[in-house]
Amino acid sequence: MGSNSFQNSKKYEQDCQLINSYCSGNVVSSKENLSEILLRSPHELKLLRYTYGALYNQDLLHVTSKAQRVDPYLRAAFLRMSEPQIRDAEIMRNSLYGASLNISTLVEVACTRSSSELQVIKQAYSSLYNSKIDQDVALKVNGGFKEILLAVLRSCQNYSGKVSTSMAMCDAKTLYEAMESGKMVDQKTMVSLVSQRNTSQVKAILVSYKQLYGHEFARSLKRSKCGQFGKELRFVIRSIQHPEKFFAKQLRMKNGDAREILIRIVITRCSIDLKDISRAYTAKTGVSLETLVWKEFKSSKDKANAVVADILVRLLKGGS
Repeated sequence: MGSNSFQNSKKYEQDCQLINSYCSGNVVSSKENLSEILLRSPHELKLLRYTYGALYNQDLLHVTSKAQRVDPYLRAAFLRMSEPQIRDAEIMRNSLYGASLNISTLVEVACTRSSSELQVIKQAYSSLYNSKIDQDVALKVNGGFKEILLAVLRSCQNYSGKVSTSMAMCDAKTLYEAMESGKMVDQKTMVSLVSQRNTSQVKAILVSYKQLYGHEFARSLKRSKCGQFGKELRFVIRSIQHPEKFFAKQLRMKNGDAREILIRIVITRCSIDLKDISRAYTAKTGVSLETLVWKEFKSSKDKANAVVADILVRLLKGGS
């Protein structure tokens, strides 16, 4: 074994010992090292999990999962170390079967991931919970959101299709007719269309709609004739069309646990569109996301919160 490989191996063992000590309830003096562990690359975190399993005969993901709801550091650890599809399946499960139904978080996963990603998430959900996400949504969600979310979940079956501009133009006209053809909107046509087009194609339809009619489809859904269905479809459409604005609004609204929302959004979007989310948040509030993190986590005397704040701020500044 080369000297670098040996040093790396020892480093992973030391990191595992530190996490094990923390999970066992012991006082950990090196808070900086706790931060550094979760700022490693996905490949390094995978090696860390492997090393932990070899040392303690336990899956580190399972260890962190057991206490993540009461410990912000272990919540961050679970989200950082999980495979994306496992992580997102867990988020959706908790949205359905947590303390209360959380529609916003369901939309967050179902509508801001690509159709190919959503297909893999559905497979992971089925494997983890021995249940189909579509069936659980149908069981737990009511009203327009139920039909709209089920349509989005069905749409990912078409994930491999290429974007067609001509089809998008035709579909935009179909949406317009569904909106304008009667005193009430044609909900069935709108939901059916969403169910038959993957996320990329839906985005193309929305671009075509604006080109044809001079305004966003989401704006049309604000009309009184659209009722509650219009509000619910608009919420979903905006999350698909402008995910950065959707996430920024979630951070402003703080529906539920503000710290959980911050941890989840920063960690799940750090390699995707976190800078765009940060700009959208600052544009609406005049406050940076870094300031929000320090405000939410530094107010607590719990030292774990200070560690999490450090991790989130460093991810906001461009960490892996």
